[in-house]
Amino acid sequence: MNINLPNFNMKNLVKEAGSTISRVVQLTEEKLGTTERTEYDIHFQNLAERADVTKTWTEKIVRDTESVLIPNPQNRVEDYIFEKIEKSKPKRLSNLEHLALDMIEAGGDFGQDMPYGQALIKVGQAEQKLGQCEHDFIATSGICFTQPLRKFLDGEMKTISKERGILETKRLDLDACKNRVKKARSMLGQQAAERDLRVAQAEFDRQSEITKLLLDGISTSQASHLRHLHAFIQTQVRYYKQCSDVMDQLQRDLANLGGPTPYAPLDLQDAAKSSSVGGGIGGNGPRGAGNHNSNSGHGQKSNQSMPIHVNTDQMQRARVLCSYDAKDHTELNLNANEVIFVAECSPVNEDYMYGKQGLMKGLVPRAFVEMLDEEQDVTL
Repeated sequence: MNINLPNFNMKNLVKEAGSTISRVVQLTEEKLGTTERTEYDIHFQNLAERADVTKTWTEKIVRDTESVLIPNPQNRVEDYIFEKIEKSKPKRLSNLEHLALDMIEAGGDFGQDMPYGQALIKVGQAEQKLGQCEHDFIATSGICFTQPLRKFLDGEMKTISKERGILETKRLDLDACKNRVKKARSMLGQQAAERDLRVAQAEFDRQSEITKLLLDGISTSQASHLRHLHAFIQTQVRYYKQCSDVMDQLQRDLANLGGPTPYAPLDLQDAAKSSSVGGGIGGNGPRGAGNHNSNSGHGQKSNQSMPIHVNTDQMQRARVLCSYDAKDHTELNLNANEVIFVAECSPVNEDYMYGKQGLMKGLVPRAFVEMLDEEQDVTL
């Protein structure tokens, strides 16, 4: 049997081994401070430090952004593999789209002529639109933000790291030549060592200038990154605007369905004002939503008894004596011992008061609450 063995050049192998050992000894002596070390100038050190900071934070930003866009780590790994083998990424349904399909199918089974079935179908169709908006947002964000930053890391930053590594090798060669000049004992040895030193110094200076030029270019790269960041924010604004439009249309569709318990559209402007005025007040979140603009035929309540606007200085704190489940969408669900804010209805209702529970507003039975500060009004 003929076995072809590779031709080993023993001289080169021994030479490389000796060079490696010498380099290890040199680095060890530098760590111990027992040998001379050529230091980089302050400007170069500042550029190198800025490059390291840029690389570290850019990697974190890309990683965090990808986590936001694609929360599932398995999907991110799968996309990365398909990208490396240059194949198109698989088309997968998002959680919103899975929810949409199940809602639409459930609505069909429950009956398209039934209020609940109709509502499920409408909501499912809206969730499908939201899922498509999400797909578009992820794709656009990748093109305008994460891909350019990753290209910077894989291109410019890798080139800078490579050139910095070459420069470090040249520095070590220069320091080795300086040591040989110091240790040269003969005239011929001195001349040869000085010649090698001049060559090493020239190569070090040349590589230093190349690396400085690359490090200076990071400023230009950051200006480009700023444009990509602006594009990412514009993409987010468009995405949330599309989602808001879809939900506004869904609210209108649900309100038009009517039924025994008609949907009461949420006024986002009113909720935002309530949040800015009285955010953070209240106990546990409510179990049900009350709406003070909805009609109801329950008890003594009427549309006129629900004040559309209540001045904040009219609200007073009250403790809920026992839990109460709202009988319709005009009332609030109450938890025992939680503190809410209440005001008199206009005109005054003998059985009900107007309540505010966090961001939720609605009627609360007067018998279920106890005023905490009758004498002092509370501003939300």
